[in-house]
Amino acid sequence: MIRRRNLARTLRKVVAEPGYAVQAFNRRFRSTMSYKFSRGRSAYPETISLFLTYQCNLRCKMCGQWGEGGSSRGYTPEVLRSRLSVDEIRAVIDDVKSFRPNVTLFGGEPLMYKEWPDVVTCVKEAGLRCNMITNGTLLERNAEKVVELGVDEIIFSLDGPREVHDEMRSAAGTFGKACAGLQAIAALRKSLGRENPRVNISSTIFEVNYRRLGEIVDVAEAIGAASITFHHLIFISVCTYERHCQTFGKRFDVMCSDWAGFMRDQLPDIDVDVLLETVRQLRQRQSSVDISFYPNFTEEEIRRYYTSFEFIPSSYKPRCMSPWMVAYVFPDGTVRPCQSLNFVAGSIREHTFREVWNSERYKEFRRAVKSEGMFPVCSKCTELYRF
Repeated sequence: MIRRRNLARTLRKVVAEPGYAVQAFNRRFRSTMSYKFSRGRSAYPETISLFLTYQCNLRCKMCGQWGEGGSSRGYTPEVLRSRLSVDEIRAVIDDVKSFRPNVTLFGGEPLMYKEWPDVVTCVKEAGLRCNMITNGTLLERNAEKVVELGVDEIIFSLDGPREVHDEMRSAAGTFGKACAGLQAIAALRKSLGRENPRVNISSTIFEVNYRRLGEIVDVAEAIGAASITFHHLIFISVCTYERHCQTFGKRFDVMCSDWAGFMRDQLPDIDVDVLLETVRQLRQRQSSVDISFYPNFTEEEIRRYYTSFEFIPSSYKPRCMSPWMVAYVFPDGTVRPCQSLNFVAGSIREHTFREVWNSERYKEFRRAVKSEGMFPVCSKCTELYRF
């Protein structure tokens, strides 16, 4: 329910947002009981992630969707144009609002979905929490609506000081645009007397920024972020990918093309001793921003994580509860229990969300995940360590 390694991070969340934390605890307790005692059935999810669009205005180097070799690069124009209408999304919200899930707007870049204000309005009118994951480049022009419509939390990608961030984004000027957007959000919150949206920064550890993580915290402090989470880089070998496709494909007759975007021929060029020293310093740093690393690996695990393609965690029990806690609704209407395994449990264009959530197909997936513990790629997926 709450991973021991994640306990400190969870307690800080309780202090920052006690109401949200209590609701999350209740949902996780029910889902944990489902995981332990039900044959694939589950209590309703804590979070529903709506992928508003596959489209994105950036080509970030570490991204499994649009980075070099990213899965979205191989999509046909027809697939890339896929989108749910506002009416379809409203039907989903009406169907789920009674069990009060969090709704996360994601993509792609969610601000490229032109009717995103209508979606936020729909979510907030239903009395649900609304989070948005964004690269921040379109935030300044949309800041007024983001604040006034009541978005609760912005998870914003920041991966370095100006030159490093722009290099990782493969586009000059992205750092300035993102910071301008966050400054606009802060000014509007102040002028309107609002506490939300909270700004939480997500930063990926990568070859070009791992020596400069402290500078990213400097930026986070300067723009008034509430927290910053450094995510360990996701990468797998070609061999792991092929083994996973064979194992998963044999079980479900599904080709996991989304994981192809994380394949590498060589290990990341990261000096682990330098990274570990930086991690130690940041874990001890006194800051106005809550600093965390995710997953919260031990130093021994971090060393193994970056020096071998094969990784088995030692401080986390290797089991995934995400299919009991989270659901992903994609632009084509498909509902998936995992963001990156290409497994489709159903479609909100053919059934209600509630019908899909505990359908036989969904239960089959949960039973498989519980019995297997991990598939070959899972040790590099952050969802394994979340719940």
